[in-house]
Amino acid sequence: MAQLHCIVVTPEKAELEQKADFVALPLYDGEIGFAPGRAPLIGRLGFGEMRVRVGSSVSRYYVDGGFVQLSGNVVSVLTNRAIPAANVNLRAAEDQLTSALKLPISTPEQLQIRDRLIAQARGQLRVGRTLPSAP
Repeated sequence: MAQLHCIVVTPEKAELEQKADFVALPLYDGEIGFAPGRAPLIGRLGFGEMRVRVGSSVSRYYVDGGFVQLSGNVVSVLTNRAIPAANVNLRAAEDQLTSALKLPISTPEQLQIRDRLIAQARGQLRVGRTLPSAP
């Protein structure tokens, strides 16, 4: 069976490079899934969960915007941050959300900054809160 080759790159390093059966990513306006043989695509990423499935195992990451390209069976993800779901700092995300909601908005630029901070924090909270609870 054909597999995807998933590559995730941040400004600091290549975070992930592995074979995958399926990759799901948050687009700016929804979610998209990639399976082997899918038509080529370039998309703008949003803030949220990336899932990489190999067999019955699923790895989950928070991705912080960026772009995705599918060419052949290669999924290339360029993002500011890719954090394993288990490493998402919920307290920091909650603090960021609280602070962002209190920011003054008197210019379009301030509105854009506030909205980005809110989207980032909410994306991290969604990813971090969906982890299975420890026994």
